[in-house]
Amino acid sequence: MGRVEMSKRELNRVELLGRVKSRQLRLVDAGLLMGVSYRQAKRLWKRYGAEGAAGLKHRSAGRRSNRAYGEGFRQRVLGLVGEKYGGSVGERFGPTLAGEHLRSEDGEEVDAETLRRWMLEAGLWSRERRRKPHRRRRERKEHLGELVQMDGSFHDWLEGRGPGGCLMDLVDDATNRTLARLGEEETIWAAAGALRAWVERYGVPRVPLCGMDWKNLYRRPATAQERLRGEEPITQFGRMCGKLGIELIMASSPQAKGRVERIHGTHQDRLVKKLRRKGIRTHAEANRYLEGEYLPEHNGRFERVALRREDYHRRAPGSRELDKIFRLESERTISADWVVRYENRFFQLEPRSRNYAPAKGRVVVWERPDGQVGIEYRGRAVGWREITAPARPAAEEKKSPSAPKLRKPKWVPPKHHPWREAARRQMERNAAGIARRSSWGLPSAAP
Repeated sequence: MGRVEMSKRELNRVELLGRVKSRQLRLVDAGLLMGVSYRQAKRLWKRYGAEGAAGLKHRSAGRRSNRAYGEGFRQRVLGLVGEKYGGSVGERFGPTLAGEHLRSEDGEEVDAETLRRWMLEAGLWSRERRRKPHRRRRERKEHLGELVQMDGSFHDWLEGRGPGGCLMDLVDDATNRTLARLGEEETIWAAAGALRAWVERYGVPRVPLCGMDWKNLYRRPATAQERLRGEEPITQFGRMCGKLGIELIMASSPQAKGRVERIHGTHQDRLVKKLRRKGIRTHAEANRYLEGEYLPEHNGRFERVALRREDYHRRAPGSRELDKIFRLESERTISADWVVRYENRFFQLEPRSRNYAPAKGRVVVWERPDGQVGIEYRGRAVGWREITAPARPAAEEKKSPSAPKLRKPKWVPPKHHPWREAARRQMERNAAGIARRSSWGLPSAAP
C-alpha cells in the first residue's frame, strides 16, 4: 500500500492539537475550532498523544473499499474494451460510449467514471484534448422551435466500407433535439429533404440558421439586373423557407452555429463507431439505422428541457401543400409556337384558347425530387407534352469541313475614283513646290 496523503481537515487538526500541546489553546477551544464535540476532541487528543500526527489519519485511508469491483471483473472489462472498443486515438471509444456498449452488448454494468479511471491506468485512454480559443458563450434560446440550426458535415462516415457522404444535421437550439439524414452531397434536395422531415415531425420552426459553406445553396450573389432593380437575390431554398413563412438566417462564422458544429463532432465520434459495429455499408442502411435506433437513443440521452415550456413550432401544412413548397421553380418564356424549354427539354403547350398561356407569356416550370415536372401559368396548371428538340434551319447548319471556303476578292478602287482625288491633289502640290524652289536656286527638298 502506497503512502496516503493527509487531507486538509486532518492537517488542520494536527495544527490545532499542536497548539494545545504548547499550551496556546485549551482543548475545549480547539474542539470548537475543529467543529467537533468536547468528547470527540478528547478522543482526538488521546490519539494524537499516543501516535502523533499519523494517528489523526482516517482509519480507512488507503484501504480497498468493501464495495469495490473484483479484480477479475476489472480485467474482464478492460479486455473487452481493448478488444472491441479500443484502437488508435481516432477509432477508440471513450469511457462513456464504451460503458454504454458494455451494458447493451456484453451485459457488463460499470460506472463511466470508474471505467475512465481504469482505462487511464491501463493506457486505453488519455486526458489529451484539443482545446480551442476561449470565446464568450451565446445563451440558448428559451423555447423549443425558436431557433433550429442546420448544416452539412462531410466525413468518412462509413470508413471506406461504402461511399463518402454528407450528413445533414438539424438541431434545436433550446433542447439539443436533433434530426439527421445521410446523403452523397450537400445539395438543394438534401437540405430540402432534411427540413421537410423536421417540419413533418415537429412543425414549422420560427427561424432556421444555416451555414455559409455552400453560398449558392443558401445564398447567392445578385445578378446585374437584380442590382439595378434593388432586389434581394433569393435561392430555391430561400424561396421554400419564404413559402413556409420562416426567416432564413445565414451564419457568418463557425462560432455562430456552434450548437450544430458540436453535434457534428458528437456524430463523427459516436455515429461512426456505431455504424462500424453494425457493419453498415450504404447510405440507405445508414438512414434506416438513424431513424430507427440511433436518433431516438441520441435524443433520449442528450436532449434537455427548454427553459420555457411553450413550443414555438407552427402547425405543419398538409402533404399536398408541402409538395408545392418543396420543389424547384423556374420562370420560362413561351415561344411563338407555344414551346417551353427547360434544362434542354422541350415542352409543347396545349392551350385551351388563344388567351390562355399566350405566346411570349411567362410560365413557371416546377420539378420535384423524384423528377416529376409540371408547368403553371398564373397559378393554374397547363397541359403539355414533351417533344424532341426541333431541327435547326439549314442556314444555321455548319458546313462540311471538307468543303472549300470561297474567299471574297479584295476590292481595289478604280483610277479616277473619288477616294484617289486627295492623293492626286497632294502629289500635284508637291510637284509645284519642287519647281518653285528650283527657280529660286534653292535645293529641292524631299516631298
